[in-house]
Amino acid sequence: MELINVFKALSNPTRLQILKGLKDPVKNFPPQDEGDVHTVGVCVSSIQEGIGLSQSTVSGYLATLQRAGLVKVRRIGQWTYYQRNEESIRALAEIIGEEL
Repeated sequence: MELINVFKALSNPTRLQILKGLKDPVKNFPPQDEGDVHTVGVCVSSIQEGIGLSQSTVSGYLATLQRAGLVKVRRIGQWTYYQRNEESIRALAEIIGEEL
C-alpha cells in the first residue's frame, strides 16, 4: 500500500464522500436493478446519481480510489460495480495507528 496514493485519494472531499457512502450503500445510493449491493457492489450509475456528478467524473474518482487500493471493482457484462476494500482500509488504520 502506497500511503501517499491513499492520502492523495482521500484528500478530495468527493472521493471521501464516495468511500463513506460505500460503507452503507443501501442508505447512501439509489437502488439498482441488478444484484445485491453487498454481494456485487454498487453500479457506477447509482454512485453517480447519489453524488450528483457526471458519470465520467465519478468514474475518474473511482479509478483513483481503486489505484489507491481503497475499493474493489467487479465487471458484470457492460456494468462496473464498486465495493469498499475493507481489508485495505483496516490495514491503513493499523498503519496509521502504529507508524504515524
